[in-house]
Amino acid sequence: MPSRASDLTRSTLASTLRAWRGTHILRRAKKPSQLLEIYDCEADPECRLLREVVTELDLDVLIKPCPEGGTRYRRDIDEARLPVLVDPNTDSRHEGLRASLDHLLGTYAERSWLSLLLGRWPAKLSSHLASLARGDAGRCARTSRPAGKPLELYSFESSPFSRLVRERLCELELSYVLRSLGKQQLADYGPANARLHVGPYRPVAGSRREQLLQHVGKVQVPYLIDPNTGESLFESAKILAYLERTYAVLPLT
Repeated sequence: MPSRASDLTRSTLASTLRAWRGTHILRRAKKPSQLLEIYDCEADPECRLLREVVTELDLDVLIKPCPEGGTRYRRDIDEARLPVLVDPNTDSRHEGLRASLDHLLGTYAERSWLSLLLGRWPAKLSSHLASLARGDAGRCARTSRPAGKPLELYSFESSPFSRLVRERLCELELSYVLRSLGKQQLADYGPANARLHVGPYRPVAGSRREQLLQHVGKVQVPYLIDPNTGESLFESAKILAYLERTYAVLPLT
């Protein structure tokens, strides 16, 4: 198992290879009344491209992990190519990156033409290189205890620390509500205790960052809530340790 420093270095490299896409909110999408569902593998290059758009549209989605060798959610979609986007608001299912982007951008951002650009080979190539930088992390299923309710993760796609948690959730086949926490202003940059601003930190009014600050007193990713146990945690190392002792059947080797 790689050291934590090595893991974070490779996770940062993965974000750099994608030019830090999935960091900013670029367009506020229309909010669906029911959560969109994405059958996803964290290590899959095309799934990454879809998740980047989820952050950039400031959407929340229910992630159903489908790692290699996994059965918990994969059986719901048979042999469909990932990602698979299920929209209960339109009673529709969209298989593969292009179809998923077409629906997501056309229905909720009125920008369906963008899928032609976001799904082309340069983006796919750099996303493939990002997956290579992460090796097998977030790729293969591990034996785990099922969770009764989906967990909840505050994250944005390019966050190197959040990626480590998403990879572990995928490996353990734990579904989770992904709460997008993309950046909107200069003051959102930097660690929680040293952001680029003068005076008290003030998130954009009405944003999810403002809601999180009011609820828990700070804005930091990753932030995990487990409704099955009542636990809520910041810090990727603490979250990974929690997931291991709560849901993993066999320890990492």
